[in-house]
Parts: sequence; structure tokens; C-alpha cells
Amino acid sequence: MLTIETVNNILDMLVDELPQEIFTDLNGGISLLSEKKVNPEARNNDLLIMGEYSVRGFSRTILIYYGSFAAAYGNYPENVWVRELRKVLRHEFLHHVESLAGERGLEKWDRQQMERYRSGLTMEEEHLENL
Repeated sequence: MLTIETVNNILDMLVDELPQEIFTDLNGGISLLSEKKVNPEARNNDLLIMGEYSVRGFSRTILIYYGSFAAAYGNYPENVWVRELRKVLRHEFLHHVESLAGERGLEKWDRQQMERYRSGLTMEEEHLENL
């Protein structure tokens, strides 16, 4: 399993891949948190929250949950962690950019994914089919 320090270094590398313009108004930065976060609607703790985009007052922050990644990808090789961290980081940045533009397309997509989950197909099952 990758350590939180290693994941932090990977996140730094992934952040460096991104254009500086998308960091506009991300005044809370990007935080890697040690915790595992489970969606409140999860059945049997099977729906992990890997990252979140948070707007609180004037603060805009991207949160990445190391504990969730460790639970989902703990035994996978580093290249899988990198790929999945990149997906989550870019997903949260898309929330940020859409928020600045007053757009809600990704929020709608996220809601559709939750509807799929509620209908019985877990995101993990769907995700594993795509590995």
C-alpha cells in the first residue's frame, strides 16, 4: 500500500500537469486528508467518497481522501493509484471550473450516478468492469 506521503507526492505531480488558469479562486487549495469517507447513502459501507469540491463562504477547496483510496486501491500497484488519483483530481477541478462559470453539468452527472447506485448497480462493480 502506498503511504500518505507517497500519495501526497503523486498529487503534487498531478497538480503540476494542470494549467495554472484553472486554479483561479481555489483559495482553499487542495488537501489530502487521512480519513476514509463513506457516502451517507452507502449500503454496507460500499460507496466511498474519494474526493470533494467544497465551497464554504468565500473558500473553495478540493479535498482528497487518502483513507478512501487506501480502502479501494490498497493492494493495487502505484500506476493504478496514479490513474485513479488523476481521475478524481480532474473531476473535482471540473466541479471548480463549472462552479466559477455557473454551470452544473457535472453535478447532474454525479446525481445520475447516485441514481444508478440506488437502483442496485454499485459504482464499484461498474468501476471494476472498467479496470
